[in-house]
Amino acid sequence: MNERDVPRRRPGQGPDGNYDPYADSYYESGYEDQTGSGRRPQGGAGGPRGYDRQGAMPADRGGSGPHFYDPAARNYGGGNNLPDIEDEDFDDEEPSNWRRRTAMIAIGGGAAALIGGGAYAVTQFFGEGTDPANTGAETPVDTAAPAYVDQNQSLMNGQAGLGIRKNTPTKGNSFGTPADAAKNAKVTAKTVLPTKDPVRHLAGRLTFGPNAKTIADINKLGINGWIAKQLKPETIPLTRGEQKADAELVTWAMTYEQLKAQREDLDKKGIQADEQNVRYAIAKQLFSDRQLFEMMVDFFGDYFHVAAFHEGNELTRASFERDVIRKHALGNYVDMFVAGNKHAALLKYLDQDESSKDQINENLARENLELYTVGAFNGYTETDVRQAAMLQTGRSVRDNQYVYRPEQHYVGPVKIMGFSHANPDAAGGEAVQEAYFRYLALHPNTARYMAQNLATRFVSDVPPKSLVDAMAKTYLEKKSNIPAVLMTMLSRTEFWESVGQKARRPGEYLTATYRALEIGADAPAGFTSNNTNLSPMVQGLGDIKRKLEEFGHAPMELPTPNGYPDVYVAWTSAGTMVNQWNDAYTAITGGRRQFTWPKPEAIIASPPATAGPYLDALTKKLINVTLDNDRRMAILHIVSPTTTATTPVDATFNGAIASVVRAIFATPHHHLR
Repeated sequence: MNERDVPRRRPGQGPDGNYDPYADSYYESGYEDQTGSGRRPQGGAGGPRGYDRQGAMPADRGGSGPHFYDPAARNYGGGNNLPDIEDEDFDDEEPSNWRRRTAMIAIGGGAAALIGGGAYAVTQFFGEGTDPANTGAETPVDTAAPAYVDQNQSLMNGQAGLGIRKNTPTKGNSFGTPADAAKNAKVTAKTVLPTKDPVRHLAGRLTFGPNAKTIADINKLGINGWIAKQLKPETIPLTRGEQKADAELVTWAMTYEQLKAQREDLDKKGIQADEQNVRYAIAKQLFSDRQLFEMMVDFFGDYFHVAAFHEGNELTRASFERDVIRKHALGNYVDMFVAGNKHAALLKYLDQDESSKDQINENLARENLELYTVGAFNGYTETDVRQAAMLQTGRSVRDNQYVYRPEQHYVGPVKIMGFSHANPDAAGGEAVQEAYFRYLALHPNTARYMAQNLATRFVSDVPPKSLVDAMAKTYLEKKSNIPAVLMTMLSRTEFWESVGQKARRPGEYLTATYRALEIGADAPAGFTSNNTNLSPMVQGLGDIKRKLEEFGHAPMELPTPNGYPDVYVAWTSAGTMVNQWNDAYTAITGGRRQFTWPKPEAIIASPPATAGPYLDALTKKLINVTLDNDRRMAILHIVSPTTTATTPVDATFNGAIASVVRAIFATPHHHLR
């Protein structure tokens, strides 16, 4: 049966027809598999797996991709037992495999910090909540049901969510500038990260991973100056990597007409526009100095999500990225939303091209409400969905281009969440539709939903209500201006007090690792390839894309329209964690041969002659911290059981430099943003 022929279930409705508080916001009968996940079955090992209503996760829970936390089971069926890390996962020339496995578990904070799930994992990874009265009682949590339920909130309803709430500021104050807010912030939560380093905190939250240049730029420009420059990305020069991406990903700037005319020739060369679109996003994340802009592009790639590979969108998805997401990522969301609803890629993705006054399809109308504006259960009814679907008829696609078909437009009065219009004639239907889209994008519930999602991405998995309220207020006052909302967030103490409260998702871990290693976009001298149609860089981006697919986190590739989840408990996976460590080792040793990497023994130009200071120099350069003594010693013992801080070492760390660097990337300090 075709998916679009399956009757849709209301959002949050379980298979028995009753409300399911843990159901994903895209929980529909048409996309439900036999495990009760409430999602379309995924192809391959990656991709999200849904919440099992019976209290268990799928059998392949150790594999790649996000996992939906089971609040009833509290973990993934494995308790807090640590999985064995197979020798083949660490198949290199390092000394004792047993010693390395033991050390890596210790370095990772007991490994359960990233594996076990539930409250125990939160305590180990995010730290214990504070108890100012020292009574031993848990910090009270507001358990009132939210006005809406989305996938991030659903995931945080369990014990893990309660644990993180205990460590998240519940209120804050606004200041005139971000620097003033940073100066007045007081970090009270326990965390392994430094609590008095606002430069590191800013760089970790607003980039895909800081490198030495990022830290230097913030120190040079100051917090306010750096943020102001990032909010004007056009003033930041393109890097060498970006210039190569623009030149070598040849389909990126092509119009639909150009792609159509050259499709046969491109296909013969193995070049596909939708494939190159994903590689372009990866290149930008890795190489751009316009990091906040790229972070916002990625954010809207999840918030206003259109799958990268959808049948019929092969020649149009890149245009959606270019002309809708990137054009408005630091503009007004109302303009992005209107532009998206006038783009063939979105209309085809959600079957709007098959909707007419005689045969109405509700898909786009529903997701416009549920995902792209006000949020699930947030003020609309099934009648509103039906009315919106009727109003949107006539909006269609011809030859992969948007077209309005007045003869297919429903004529008659409509009323949707307070928006009402006589809609008296077909000729004027398109203007009525746009008025409705603008009404929806500027609705108070959209303001709060946008604020909630932005704060979840940049501040905490359970962002403080005080911060969300302030950001929503700015969203309305500034007519959906995204930079203004971001400035409100950055000028409040809640942002600066959230140190250690965001973990990197798998793709963010990879980019942060590569950026810390200062990956070069050029192939090394002597690199040869049998593929003359794709440059070394484009081939290398393809390799990285496939690795991200193993993680279940390649840009834009989630098939369902709700985008990747943002919260830590969605991604807890032993298999993904070990895969990340292994990929870091591949990068450290120059395994992705299409790029240039510094030799690990050259990361520090003039390394100290003893083990302790050398390790400190590496951690300061790569992850901007000095490790606690326990982790410090655990890493030193990778070199040999007798290595101490005063042991003489050479630039290769007595032959163990690659192992030492990988261990640094295995620390919670690097997994946390």
